[in-house]
Amino acid sequence: MALNNCPLCLDKQRRIDELEDEVKSLRAVLGREQRKMEDGFFGSSTPSSKRPFKKATDKKEEKPKGARPGHKGHGRNGHGDGEDRTEDIFPVSETCPECGKLLMKKGIERRSVVDIALVKPEKISFNLHKRYCPDCRKSFTPQPQGVLPKSLYGNRLISKAVTMHYLHGVPIERVCENLGIGSGSLAGIFRRCSHLFADVPQKLIEQYRESPVKHADETTWRTNGKNGYVWLFATEDLSIFQFGKNRSAQVPLAVFGKEPLKGTLVVDRYNGYNKVPCSIQYCYAHLLREVEDLEKEFPDNTEVSTFTAVVIPLLSSAIKLRKQPIEDVEFYAQAARIRSEIQAVMDQPARHLGIRRIQDIFRKNKNRLYHWSEDRRVPAENNLAERDLRPSVIARKVSFGSVSDAGANTRSVLQTTFITLKKRGLDPEHQAAIALDNLARDPTLDAYSLLFPTRIKNISDESYPQRPRPNLPEP
Repeated sequence: MALNNCPLCLDKQRRIDELEDEVKSLRAVLGREQRKMEDGFFGSSTPSSKRPFKKATDKKEEKPKGARPGHKGHGRNGHGDGEDRTEDIFPVSETCPECGKLLMKKGIERRSVVDIALVKPEKISFNLHKRYCPDCRKSFTPQPQGVLPKSLYGNRLISKAVTMHYLHGVPIERVCENLGIGSGSLAGIFRRCSHLFADVPQKLIEQYRESPVKHADETTWRTNGKNGYVWLFATEDLSIFQFGKNRSAQVPLAVFGKEPLKGTLVVDRYNGYNKVPCSIQYCYAHLLREVEDLEKEFPDNTEVSTFTAVVIPLLSSAIKLRKQPIEDVEFYAQAARIRSEIQAVMDQPARHLGIRRIQDIFRKNKNRLYHWSEDRRVPAENNLAERDLRPSVIARKVSFGSVSDAGANTRSVLQTTFITLKKRGLDPEHQAAIALDNLARDPTLDAYSLLFPTRIKNISDESYPQRPRPNLPEP
């Protein structure tokens, strides 16, 4: 320090300060580039498929197999009363293969096996016995059961093909190999099936609007070589997929309509959902990742470390609280406490711009961040939509999108129908085959009523029914 006012010492100290600032700046740039190399362009929000490198998981020490000393072990459970058939397996020879003496009977040892018959398409020829009325001068030809008019393929094969591709994500070429049909014929099957079930998505949209808790999300999807999006609108018991060419707010508005709706929509902070006519809950998981990214970007900043050390546990507690096995009174009491602590942290003055940005999100969107604390049915995260959208992400990797607009519409109808069937505890393949059988006899029947014989009550209503909220002091 230049206490003696030496000009040379002052210049040296000024140069030292400049170099220290430059080192800090370069370290920050290097840290950002290093995180970008490890986590990808979007930080912790980068999809796993776009991360440059995946860290190798540490090899955990294997646990000892078998039961603990003094405890009874658990072997493989048998079929019990659920077995379909029993077979007796006798020895190849009744004499000892080593000495030739006659073997003695020593009881029976049970072994349970699960197997399946070889799936192979069956080629059938129907002899249609025609009849003729001499008075009306008309011929009458009976139609075979389980086959749509003028269809080469039976309804069982059609339902299996659609289930394999749109529910289980089996690529089209693998479906063709397993079922022994061509890709062109398979595309025709999918297109015809989507026409028969075309009214199902609109019926599900009406139910989606009535749901007390709604979820929505979107991701990229290419159609005819052009960039587009697949939108997901989901609840606990249905999933609606909309494949479009843009990401504008008109897509969710077409699903929600213009009339005010009850319930809460759980989404990320994308502006396209801001005009929907219902209350909105922002996803805490996205906010948690942003706070964690702030901690990684400024690891040496004391203010940032103090802020993240308080906020991260609070956001995690809010996400996990809904699934805790506690009574409603205890839930709302803890929710009020967590909410008040979050608001107190966000209202504190801060100097760091990164902290201010996070605080501004909570200050400006108070009406969209605390619905989870007022209604237990509303989650603080959007994991349901993330999980439902993941099969479409995997399909995008395999197929690179849809070849045409008609193919995108076919995927929208069939994926919506079959995933919703699975969510409601129905067998999609079986229900689709029954619906096709009935439509083959009478094309005027309602496809939705055939696929969903009874309206399944929303699972979210059963898990956390609406109860009067206890009278607790407002945070």
